[in-house]
Amino acid sequence: MKASRFHVSTLKEAPSDAEILSHRLMTRAGMIKRLAGGIYSYMPMGLRVIRRIEAIIREEMNRAGAIELLMPVVQPAELWMESGRWEQYGPELLRVKDRHGRDFIVQPTSEEVVTDIARQDLRSYRQLPKNFYHIQTKFRDERRPRFGVMRGREFTMKDAYSFDRDRESALRSYQAMFDAYCRIFDRMGLSYRAVAADTGAIGGSASHEFQVIADTGEDAIAYCPDSGYAANVVLAEALPLIAARAAATEPLVKASTPGKARCEDVAELLGLPLARTVKSIVLAVDRHEPVKDGAEDLAGRPRVVATEIWLLLVRGDHELNEVKAGKVEGLKGFRFATEAEIVDHFGCEPGYLGPIGTAKPVRVVADRTVANMSDFVCGANEAGFHYTGVNWDRDVLPALGERGGQLQVADIRNVVEGDPSPDGKGALSIQRGIEVGHVFYLGTKYSEALNAAFVDDDGRSKLLEMGCYGIGVTRLLGAAIEQNHDERGIVWPRAIAPFEVVICPLGYAKSAQVREVADALYAELLEAGVDVLLDDRDERPGAMFADWELIGVPVRVTVGERSLKEGKVELVVRRDLANSPVGAGQAAAAVREALARS
Repeated sequence: MKASRFHVSTLKEAPSDAEILSHRLMTRAGMIKRLAGGIYSYMPMGLRVIRRIEAIIREEMNRAGAIELLMPVVQPAELWMESGRWEQYGPELLRVKDRHGRDFIVQPTSEEVVTDIARQDLRSYRQLPKNFYHIQTKFRDERRPRFGVMRGREFTMKDAYSFDRDRESALRSYQAMFDAYCRIFDRMGLSYRAVAADTGAIGGSASHEFQVIADTGEDAIAYCPDSGYAANVVLAEALPLIAARAAATEPLVKASTPGKARCEDVAELLGLPLARTVKSIVLAVDRHEPVKDGAEDLAGRPRVVATEIWLLLVRGDHELNEVKAGKVEGLKGFRFATEAEIVDHFGCEPGYLGPIGTAKPVRVVADRTVANMSDFVCGANEAGFHYTGVNWDRDVLPALGERGGQLQVADIRNVVEGDPSPDGKGALSIQRGIEVGHVFYLGTKYSEALNAAFVDDDGRSKLLEMGCYGIGVTRLLGAAIEQNHDERGIVWPRAIAPFEVVICPLGYAKSAQVREVADALYAELLEAGVDVLLDDRDERPGAMFADWELIGVPVRVTVGERSLKEGKVELVVRRDLANSPVGAGQAAAAVREALARS
């Protein structure tokens, strides 16, 4: 490829809406152009990276025994109603109507469609196992699309779906995909971790995320340097930091804390460590009347017939984990309580809440560490006051009993650096990551909902066991850049770079010698199967070099009259910008050696 026939469109400055480094660099390097919020055109330079990523994915998916097909972007609502996700998925699901008023969705994923295919075609155990995959456009109507391709609304994803006759064989399929994902990200030259993860809206009972390690990552990963344990912080188990509850040593005192609504401020006022305080979070769970004629509200939703108020307690230096909270029995589908609900149940505004002396009965959930605390500080349910010297057996449990409240103990907090590892093999460390892949064992979640069954060798009908496996293809561009860049621009790993080599002839149109050497090297590299671009544009050397350092091509060869007087050209490796003069006749071999090391 010659640059004059390609499309190189770099910018000196990124647009003002580019929020993170990968967004800025992709825009400046001419890889993407914004069309609307979270929707981008992928320009030729960016598309070349996408195609290289897709090629690696296809090779490893095929190697693992998966079979490629292509499912539609637009799907009928009936399938999503069968699975129950028409109502469950939420506002991210883009719902549309055709000219006849029939409901459709723009797919965010394809579990329903592939299960429909399976229930039609996979009728016997002799056809199993099967794994179908496709690489297709997806759409999720993000509330606030941001970070360029990292959280866009339209994106490209590889999603695969396995079908097996029993749990044992389904877990073998899961492991095969897990191993394939490791090979994919290894080949792309990315530093990543596979971490235990929450199943989220997809569902199922087992899940691993593949996280590209980057300081700018949205996800926090908890891992143990002394073992193989790794999990997303939302899933990592937080062990109690206090082994057992000690006896009370302080009296219960109602302390004046005017204007001190935050645990940090209360601890500072009282001269106590923040770890002696307890934070109160109030949640609400709405109970709905079963849907029937007349049971909906004006918006067509099931009518709320009762609301339960819950008080969750975590240590002052810890944070509530909403995913864990949602798994506490009775808290599924919770929301944060309104201020009016808080005042009604606690007789006090937020900031001074606690489990002693509530105005109405509430259900209390204490984090494991809080449940073993003694002589702690919490709100007194009176503005400007906190209790000190609070103890469970003496103060809290009797007060709850008087009001008819209930206590549960559960893991409801995020782990923090230095917490004991759940595997008992050391302490946890925290690092940031960008999720680029996710594997799920689904079991029969979708096959049961859509009645996808097969006849086993005993003649009995059984539900198909499923797994699903996604890779964010376009998201990988941003993740790779967040991990591979410097002050000059992108530093692509060779396997996914838009070009492996760029030849920069200085004065290509003016010097016959430069043109002859550059053309000969270009032809030799093409013959050797190297993905090379010859920059035959009439650009100044500084501008030319800046373009390719910004774009991030792994190897650059500069051909100029000055170095040719000594029979040499200059070879520059992008990762460390090491500049090596090499003989013009040996340049192709030197390039191949440099690529082999990159």
